[in-house]
Amino acid sequence: MNFKMIVAIAAMATSAAACQQIPENMTVAQYCAQADKTNTDICKINVEIDGQKQALSQTNMSLAQARTIADNALARANGAQASADAAMTAANEAKTMVATQAAFNCTTKTVQKAKAGSCGEGYKVQSCVQTRFTYSAGAPSILREINDEGCRFNDKVLEMQIRCCTTGPAPVATDIAAPVEPQPTAPKTPAQSS
Repeated sequence: MNFKMIVAIAAMATSAAACQQIPENMTVAQYCAQADKTNTDICKINVEIDGQKQALSQTNMSLAQARTIADNALARANGAQASADAAMTAANEAKTMVATQAAFNCTTKTVQKAKAGSCGEGYKVQSCVQTRFTYSAGAPSILREINDEGCRFNDKVLEMQIRCCTTGPAPVATDIAAPVEPQPTAPKTPAQSS
């Protein structure tokens, strides 16, 4: 609905109050023919009848018909305002969603020949997947652990990809994710046999 149409509908709606001052036995044309009434709202309204635009004051429309037109125009204006409000709300929600998505930064890190991997500083792990393997090396490994800091497979894998994401501005990028080295444990001594 364009702006001119909304203004015309609003003008018709305001004429509903003016219609209350027209005597019931008088037509709109008779009312608007009076010199002191020519500048009232009802006399300024234009209507479209059979595709022809003309002033309401040039018709032989009765007060009841004028009230019906004004009531219909008011209902359309209220409907248009509700649609405009809903569109504004949807636009604001879309704007907020775009701003939120723009603040969500992700990167994919590749780690080769390692058992575990992690993201760079400021990022959290979203997913971890083994991307290359050979059947001679034991086929796909089992993903044992995944948390915000990193992920760990059951065995050393040929290559894994880690999806790392953060909200807000992107932290300083690192070249690749460094494999997480397992902590050394004390060597086990063989049991003495007697």
